[in-house]
Amino acid sequence: MSLQMKLAAITLDCPDPLALAAFYQQATGLEPHPKSDADFAGLNRADGFFIGFQRVEDYRAPRWPDQSVPQQLHLDFAVDDLDEAEARLLELGAGKVGHQPNEDRWRVLTDPAGHPFCLVRG
Repeated sequence: MSLQMKLAAITLDCPDPLALAAFYQQATGLEPHPKSDADFAGLNRADGFFIGFQRVEDYRAPRWPDQSVPQQLHLDFAVDDLDEAEARLLELGAGKVGHQPNEDRWRVLTDPAGHPFCLVRG
């Protein structure tokens, strides 16, 4: 018998959960979790998927592509227009890293806490 698992949540470490949740809420349109607070905030999707943001003391942002502080994970977001999505996310506070391995197919950005994420052609 194989184990059946459904991904229910992803949680990111960060220095300011409410600020990072606000960034991703504006970027994705997900709904804020009603019990979000300064130590743990979250976003809900209608199908039950949850993205969490937990406060970590002495948080050190990942470095990409340098692995002196490993990225450990990253999120990929499918978009229709890479240029439009990148511009909007930069307005919201994302950063763009210098190393872009294939800008025609995906873009590597960082959220306000330094986590790398990719925009991919959807």
